[in-house]
Amino acid sequence: MKKSLLALTVLGACTGSVFAQSSVTIYGVVDMALQHENDGRQSKTTLDSGEYSGSRIGFKGTEDLGGGLHANFTLESGFAANNGAFASTTRFFDRASWVGLSGGFGSVRVGRMSSPIFIVADTLDPFDAGLTSGKAGQATSTSGMLGIFHTAFRTDNTLNYTTADLHGFSSSLSYTFGQTAGSTTDNRQIGWSGAYQSGPVYAGIALQNVNDALGNTSRQKLIGGSYDFSIAKAAVAYQKNSNDLKTVDNNNWMIGVTVPVGIAGNVLASFIHSIDNTVPTDNAGSQWALGYTYDLSKRTTLYTAYSRNINDAKSNIGGLAAANGLTDTLFNVGIRHKF
Repeated sequence: MKKSLLALTVLGACTGSVFAQSSVTIYGVVDMALQHENDGRQSKTTLDSGEYSGSRIGFKGTEDLGGGLHANFTLESGFAANNGAFASTTRFFDRASWVGLSGGFGSVRVGRMSSPIFIVADTLDPFDAGLTSGKAGQATSTSGMLGIFHTAFRTDNTLNYTTADLHGFSSSLSYTFGQTAGSTTDNRQIGWSGAYQSGPVYAGIALQNVNDALGNTSRQKLIGGSYDFSIAKAAVAYQKNSNDLKTVDNNNWMIGVTVPVGIAGNVLASFIHSIDNTVPTDNAGSQWALGYTYDLSKRTTLYTAYSRNINDAKSNIGGLAAANGLTDTLFNVGIRHKF
């Protein structure tokens, strides 16, 4: 009897040790806002999902393989909180779907994930790729600075290596397989980023080359930085887009600031300017944006924002106005809850 109890005790201890080495977390965001937009011709007021952060549900897991090596995965699906529909009609895990290994060497991931240039741009945008540059009536439609910059978001069929933090320096390299028979270049993407973060300083640079079905290359080059002065955090970013066919050639830049108000509030502001060099005259547009967030808790945030996109006669930055040369305005007020 004593031997049986001892065996059960040892088995229970071993089993507990095994389970302690791996974990799966369910997480998500529910975000909804009232939005009012005037696209230069008509106005619309709607209840939309995902205006600050896309509403989502996700699963992330890790297993300790020993020796500092871990297996990791993330599966993340977006949805429209205002009607319960999936964000994508063709993908279940449309936001992320990857598995990989991590350790002292950094991390290696394969699957669908954010591009290196997206991560740098999102870090620089005071509005965190949300709140502005959206269309009333479209769930998870806002994209902030990234929408006007046309920054590459997520890539499928991707192999990514990201270094460990090296005294503040880190780098990420992604290769997206074109999956095209007879060609290793058609539909291929290559992305790279380098960043430095230490104390109040952040600086980042990123490149993204995207090939079409005929092998023609589009290029995105981004550089920017931010500095936290405690009383305010200032950020600046510049992105150049071009392609082999000479149908894309634009310069985009942003200056922004985040100002803490009290212990739970932040005032956000940015100015974005975009110039389309494929058009000789009347080819620029600008966006002014002002927002405020207030944390009711670590999980729940109230927010509001106003943005105004002003276009020259042959410009329509973000594609938000009803036509070239018109002004688009967007106002929203909403709530975001993380779980």
